[in-house]
Amino acid sequence: MSTQERPTKSKLKDEARRAGRSLGRLDYRRPEYPHGIHPALVPGISIDEQRRRYGLSRTVFVLAGVLTVIFVIWGVADPEGVATVAQAAFDWSTTNVSWLFNSVAIIVLLVLLVIACSPYGRIPLGKDGEEPEFSTFAWVSMLFAAGIGIGVLFFGPSEPLTYFVTPPPLTAEPESVEALHGALAQTYFHWGFHAWAMYALVGGAVAYSAYRRGRSLLMSSVFRSMFGARRTDGFAGKLVDSFAIIATLFGTAAALGIAAMQIGTGVSIVTGVGELTTTLLVVILLVLTAGFIVSAVSGVARGIRYLSSINIVLTVGIVGIVLVLGPTLFLLNLLPSAMVEYVGSMFDMMGRSLSWGEETQAFQSAWTVYYWAWWISWSPFVGIFIARISRGRTVRQFLLGTILIPSTMLFVAFGVMGGTSMWMYREGLPGFAADLAPAQVFFTMIDNLDYVAWVPYVAIVVLSIFFITSADSASVVMGMLSSRGDQSPRRGVVVFWGLVMSGIAVVMLSLGDATALQGLQQLVIVTAVPFALVMLLIVVAWVRDLRTDPATLRHLYAQSAVQHAVIEGVQKHGDDFSLQVGKAGPGDGAGAHIDSEDESYTDWYQRRDEDGEPVGYSYETGEWEDGWTADGEDARREED
Repeated sequence: MSTQERPTKSKLKDEARRAGRSLGRLDYRRPEYPHGIHPALVPGISIDEQRRRYGLSRTVFVLAGVLTVIFVIWGVADPEGVATVAQAAFDWSTTNVSWLFNSVAIIVLLVLLVIACSPYGRIPLGKDGEEPEFSTFAWVSMLFAAGIGIGVLFFGPSEPLTYFVTPPPLTAEPESVEALHGALAQTYFHWGFHAWAMYALVGGAVAYSAYRRGRSLLMSSVFRSMFGARRTDGFAGKLVDSFAIIATLFGTAAALGIAAMQIGTGVSIVTGVGELTTTLLVVILLVLTAGFIVSAVSGVARGIRYLSSINIVLTVGIVGIVLVLGPTLFLLNLLPSAMVEYVGSMFDMMGRSLSWGEETQAFQSAWTVYYWAWWISWSPFVGIFIARISRGRTVRQFLLGTILIPSTMLFVAFGVMGGTSMWMYREGLPGFAADLAPAQVFFTMIDNLDYVAWVPYVAIVVLSIFFITSADSASVVMGMLSSRGDQSPRRGVVVFWGLVMSGIAVVMLSLGDATALQGLQQLVIVTAVPFALVMLLIVVAWVRDLRTDPATLRHLYAQSAVQHAVIEGVQKHGDDFSLQVGKAGPGDGAGAHIDSEDESYTDWYQRRDEDGEPVGYSYETGEWEDGWTADGEDARREED
């Protein structure tokens, strides 16, 4: 019999049910489920209720670590050779796979909006009835902190000004009213809904996997239902985690490099040391890296987190100062107009590609594709962070909140900073020119405001703290990914990834000059290609999980039961009928169309020991058959 002709397990069961009914249901067998509980009644499994051993994954550590260390050594020894290869890889990527980055950005946003508005949106990122770990205000604050980074101070004033002076091809005349509004719309397009959708995809899939299905906080855990346990724990899963580390390394290194550029510009301005050079940038990177190492090994991370919160307050304060001391009335009129312009032109911006001509392709490579690649690279880092703070929220709350709330806040911040820089340029205020370097725009703008000569010093402090906290947090995430999801990875592993990340930032900056983003853009785009494919797989894997969730099963049963009951009630009793639960014959009930014994519904909640062997467990009492308890968990670490 051929593979196509061989009956499936589901078909065999359907035939058995029909045969059972014809024989008077004499051969009916009660279904057997793991631990005697129907999959629709499983309340979920939390990550801290599972039994697992953590330890360094040599495969992931060596695969990602060796490749990136070799790259750093190569970049230091032969920067010209790296520049040549990076340029060639960049040209190939932007010509041949820019469509992939655009497709990922569009698909991810549309799919997440559909999921949020579907019945899947009611599924909690935790066990049934679990309350959110953080208040809504605290959650929103942390969401904003996760993605704000250096964007407001670096790109906020400079990016809209760039589009105002040199609009995207086939759009508006330079320095026109249309270019003014289009500049902010284009900036919002890069920093808004699409960017946060990528974070939300990774964060939602990881949070669901860890807090609803009890898996490790790993990128590979998302694919357990797709790859199977053996492949997920094997090389396929380790390859996914390695791609996540490499993407995080280069994406975060780009952010650190930009922060160093901005800090260096500020230092050169406030101290008068002269022109910013690559050597000065490297010195700044090394000093900040030393600060990161101190924070990583001294256990002062908690204090750093408080400083990070203060950073957000200071950044918002700077935006407020610019709004009050800048062209306030102009900005209050511009902000709502720019938001409407963004929404109205979104589909037009989404549709731009190589097919629009070489000029559009050059713009896409330098800006849109670079941003999509950057967000894809940042998504493991930011995604795992927002997953850890979103436990207990529903999928709908998480997706809509993550996509809409931080985006709206960034629209205001970027509108104030970008609107002010464009207004000052248009009014011909001192220091503004068409070729002004991006890192200098913020300081030039502040220099044209009264009473704020102290702001550049605060900005340098803000950027420095951002560098240290981002390096610290990203290194912890990479430590988790290379330590089987250990939420407290070894400090040596954390420091190693931080040093590699700083080394990559040095190499990136050496490929351009002190005012250029070329080296950062090239390597971010090239290294994000593999993880762009992983992002599409995450969409499929997460939807597969949601389709077999206990809440989804209950919804399907409810739909079927109510539909049949209402039809029968109206047929027999007209308007005067009510619903009550009663036993139906085998194969005739609400779940007749669902094979609830299929492994896709039952395998995930079978409890296992540290070696992966099935162990008895009671979902009513929470007791393990062998007496294991979470308080007495074996904390041994081992290496694979």
